[in-house]
Amino acid sequence: MKLGFLGLGFMGKPMALNLARHFQLTVWNRSPSKYPAFLQAGCKTAETPAQVARESDIIFTMLFNSHAIQSILDAEFLRSLRGKILVNTSSVPVDFSHSLDKQVRQAGGSFIEMPVSGSKVPAERGELVGMLAGDRELATSLQPVVKHITTAAVYCGPIGMGLKTKYAVNLYLITTTAGLAESMNLARAQGLDVEAFVQVLDAGPMASPYSKLKLAKMLAQDWSPQAAIKDCFNITQLITSAAKAAQTQSPFIQLCETMYGRAIQSGIGDEDMIALTKTLAEPLRKSSELLVPSSEPPSDAVDRKAIKSQLE
Repeated sequence: MKLGFLGLGFMGKPMALNLARHFQLTVWNRSPSKYPAFLQAGCKTAETPAQVARESDIIFTMLFNSHAIQSILDAEFLRSLRGKILVNTSSVPVDFSHSLDKQVRQAGGSFIEMPVSGSKVPAERGELVGMLAGDRELATSLQPVVKHITTAAVYCGPIGMGLKTKYAVNLYLITTTAGLAESMNLARAQGLDVEAFVQVLDAGPMASPYSKLKLAKMLAQDWSPQAAIKDCFNITQLITSAAKAAQTQSPFIQLCETMYGRAIQSGIGDEDMIALTKTLAEPLRKSSELLVPSSEPPSDAVDRKAIKSQLE
């Protein structure tokens, strides 16, 4: 079986390298700077996404957002999907996933949605959690492939349900991360021995491999990204939109959207999501700067246009 992989960023690169250990793999990335590791692993590189599709039976995509995916959907790429399976692991709006499914099927291919839960370290270890959606039989047939990049790949239902599951899971992740960053900030602000504070958290019932990893990064002031703030902000926008569409309340994620938006505006969008603690440590100049919930969506407090220009 021949596989293809489009998008070799923080998540795509380790996912693709894990697949390359078991399958013949052809890769494409907007910047060729990621290619040396794949050439060393015996992979083929392609000049275009269409070339990847032509040379593969199953094509995985891990691109930044729906705009990045849409940019590769030219006529040549779509023609190359006939008889192939396209698996999108990127986080995108549900409406876009339905549109992508339709385009792939009209081109004579098959589509599976599989967003993943986990960041760079689980991706490197092949321990992501996949949320499969689409035709159940086809999704089940992919298990021998996706087992090399996931510790579990759960079937969630028809197209859209994988992404909706991802939104709910990431709401928990993002609010937990923001709470951990705020907790460390309070510890420092009170003049605590932060190493003792971390030991207390690590020894308690709330400790997890994730919390220990992020606490260690804050102690070492290591802001190298495992999941970048800009990626986190992208997800918060998807979650707030999903909550609105479901007509349910989600005040925590709205607040997190504001917090991560301000972090991007402060120039740390490429740093790890736990670097949010740096912006919380900045002194307040006036009470109106406090990030508190209100009747209006907190996202109104950030300059969306300015943030968008930084992400493009």
